[in-house]
Amino acid sequence: MKLLIACLATETNTFSPMPTGLLAFEAGMVSREATRQPAMLFSAPLHEWCRMAEEKGWEVIESLTAAAQPAGPTVRAVYEGFRDEILADIERYQPDVLLMSMHGAMVADGYDDCEGDMMARARAIMGPDKVIGLELDPHNHLTQTMLDNATLIINFKEYPHVDAPERARELFVMAADAAEGKTKPVMRAQDCRMLTIIETMKEPAKTYVQAMKDAEGKDGILSVSLTHGFPWADVADVGAKTLVIADGDADKAARVAKEFADKLWNIRDGLRMNYPDISAALDIVSAANHGPIALADMGDNAGGGAPADSTFFLQEILRRGMKDIAHGIFWDPVLVTMCQDAGVGARLRVRLGGKICKESGDAVDLDVTVRAIRENMTQKLGETDMPMGTGVWLDADGVHLIVSSLRTQNFSPSVYTDLGIDITQMRALIPKSTNHFYQNFERISPQVVHVRTPGTVTPDMTIIPFTKRDGNFWPKVENPFN
Repeated sequence: MKLLIACLATETNTFSPMPTGLLAFEAGMVSREATRQPAMLFSAPLHEWCRMAEEKGWEVIESLTAAAQPAGPTVRAVYEGFRDEILADIERYQPDVLLMSMHGAMVADGYDDCEGDMMARARAIMGPDKVIGLELDPHNHLTQTMLDNATLIINFKEYPHVDAPERARELFVMAADAAEGKTKPVMRAQDCRMLTIIETMKEPAKTYVQAMKDAEGKDGILSVSLTHGFPWADVADVGAKTLVIADGDADKAARVAKEFADKLWNIRDGLRMNYPDISAALDIVSAANHGPIALADMGDNAGGGAPADSTFFLQEILRRGMKDIAHGIFWDPVLVTMCQDAGVGARLRVRLGGKICKESGDAVDLDVTVRAIRENMTQKLGETDMPMGTGVWLDADGVHLIVSSLRTQNFSPSVYTDLGIDITQMRALIPKSTNHFYQNFERISPQVVHVRTPGTVTPDMTIIPFTKRDGNFWPKVENPFN
């Protein structure tokens, strides 16, 4: 059996002002030997597939891995170049099984559905009977083109996405069984007519995820996935969908997909977003007699395509004169270079944030001390290491700011501790993240608060200016089924 593995992944915020070009991918990962390098979120599945295939004595061909931090639409020539390189390998090697790691919400100039385009072109080369397996982030746009051309699609189940390797192992087993004629997988999806942030490590979503797992491997059901949807993309298929793979029984797959869509609808009140604004969140800190309280700067999440340079939280902290607050990660490679030149201990007058777009807020001028500089920093997301580049700790008279050379969200409090900050002495930690921070911060913080902050990743689904899908979805409409 011959297996070809590849990765082409980014998440596109069509409202973001930053294009995703070649340099953006090179800052993430562009490799033809990803399985020989440390695993990150989207390359980790390739490590699993390579290992499992070799254990079965299969021939493994590793094609391109290209992954970029979420931002605006991918430059057309960049997408087409990466896509065509993978397709050329498929044409050359004619694999029995193709396994790909993609995000599921990649938009390029001229392509609203990059994953569907990739699947259709791969299927045209491989023919109708070969196995194509696709592993996706749950924040995808599940399209009919993807369903028509892939044999198997499986999403990460958890948000934060700590389970990519586990889902990869499941996908490999299903792909091997299909290729060896043990199963005949069929996929069916159900539109939930919902669009919201689903935090799977909290109830009621935690129990929902467990129900998906419990249904698998029984009565011919091979896999159950939930597509959350990626809200900050103006495409026709944005929204939540359930996806079920059954062994040879399309009606059963459709029925179970509908059952899980109904289950999601029934827990919708527990998924309503009740996030405080910045002022209310800082009031919680002021009133608390314990710390550090974690306050998520949701609107400036680089993992959703935001610039990671907004200053709305910082401005309010300074206005109140609050101290012992650690905030970041701010993306500013120019400022990082200035600090490297000045060195640890230097006193500088710096301008922070407010550079990329109006959603970044106003730039803030500060007198700071450079407390620490560290190169090649990483953060843990589940089993994978996420690169951060060079990190800098700036102390603005008790307001501790983390700046990085690579644009990334804050996954872990190690961002602070690895630079020398004693987080036990902080009243609050303010990660720029929507929810990936949660697992690691929940372990060290007595209280975790998601905050409704301004930015290009607004958590208010009802105000996103969609033009390619209708407004008939919950919570914008209380009952979209009427």
